[in-house]
Amino acid sequence: MASSTVTSSQPDRPPQPNLVFRRLRGQRSPAEFAAAIRRAAREIGERVSCDARYIGRVEAGEIRCPNYAYERVFLHMFPGRTLTDLGFAPRSSVRGRRARAAGDTSAQRTTNPARAGSETSGAYEPYDTQDPYDPHDTHEESDVLRRAFMTGGGATVAAASLCPLGLAHDAAAAQRPVRHAGASDADALEEAVRRIRLLDDRHGADGLYRRAAAPLRAAYALLEAGTTRRTTADRLYAGAGELAISVGWLAHDSGRFDDARSHYAEALATARMTGDAAVEAHAFCNTAFLARDAGRPREAVRAAQAAQRVARPLGSARLMSLLALREAGGWAGLADRVGCEQALVRAQVLYERGPSDADPEWMSFYGEAELEGLEAQCWSALGDWSRAARHARRAAQLQDPHFTRNIALYTAELADDLARGGQPDEAAAAGMRVLDLLAEVQSSRIHTMLAGTARVLLPHRRASEVSAFLERHAGLPRPA
Repeated sequence: MASSTVTSSQPDRPPQPNLVFRRLRGQRSPAEFAAAIRRAAREIGERVSCDARYIGRVEAGEIRCPNYAYERVFLHMFPGRTLTDLGFAPRSSVRGRRARAAGDTSAQRTTNPARAGSETSGAYEPYDTQDPYDPHDTHEESDVLRRAFMTGGGATVAAASLCPLGLAHDAAAAQRPVRHAGASDADALEEAVRRIRLLDDRHGADGLYRRAAAPLRAAYALLEAGTTRRTTADRLYAGAGELAISVGWLAHDSGRFDDARSHYAEALATARMTGDAAVEAHAFCNTAFLARDAGRPREAVRAAQAAQRVARPLGSARLMSLLALREAGGWAGLADRVGCEQALVRAQVLYERGPSDADPEWMSFYGEAELEGLEAQCWSALGDWSRAARHARRAAQLQDPHFTRNIALYTAELADDLARGGQPDEAAAAGMRVLDLLAEVQSSRIHTMLAGTARVLLPHRRASEVSAFLERHAGLPRPA
């Protein structure tokens, strides 16, 4: 481990828990508090990728002082307070850069703060972009983290920046030999997963999938390189499994079902190699969803039931609720109304038990809106259009604005249910709202749903609202 070149008057010490921040969270789960922070950020025009793990690191004292973006958000959320009032250390006490001698600048730039002494470790939050406007912010990040996901906004720019793990975009570069992997590599791998999910929530999968293959190959190259610490190895395997699932989801949402199936199988194998029940349950969960969409409902039921067996000891009622919904989707595809209704009841009962610290980080999308949306899909598969439309409308109304793709998805579901339920004007209006959202969202799945709705509405094309929708839909660029 490299020693810090930053002068410090204080000895290394273990992090002290931030009890003030924990009290501010109150009865909210880490995931719920993270969602509140993201909402507050949007209110002031900031973009932070806060999640349950970040909250945990702050409360554990690993992040002694947040970066400038988070500072602005926290001070907006808790007006009248300072960072120290929120339990953080003063920035001057953790930022070593002001203590650097002017003549020693070049040597300092090679220092990896992720491996330095405690006065620089945790001085900034490496999971989000540093403030680009701070003229004093010359503090160097790890080479891995510095090049990971420095996005500029928008689906195209975001996709072009998908280069986690500090490797080049091309496949050859992703397969170059790497040194032994360390904790900073595990950090970057976990951030790769986090950033992909964040961008997918906002923009959909089509613009991201093609750029995500190289990071996945890089992740498995790190596994092949090995590591000297078991804890780091476990993090790398878990991160690689979660990244495979994330890339599989991008393939799934882009209509590349065979690719998705392969990625989910890869994640499942990775999880089983290390006995990681959490990643295994996640892989089975997505496999069930894929099987339903691919027209294999019996496989969807089996995969969802397997996921529930694996996940039961994990202690997350919300996870078990989602898995029950995956099972319900399979039963609906088999036209088994009784089996579907029984699974839906289990999902609702489990959901009402509330969130807990055992809920996986990747489940941040699963709230009441998703519960309603998945139930809408079940009723739609069973041909109960009015009930499906009722749940789809509620899903779109409840969805956090952060999840733009899901709002488009639920509204597309609503449009289709209304069209098939004999309400063409309302269906066309909902379809128009989806078309508005497609300026931000790239999802082949949503395009496919909307195309089906357009076909159902064709016999009603003389109605003015339907005609306007069909004309605008006909001019829509199709996904590549």
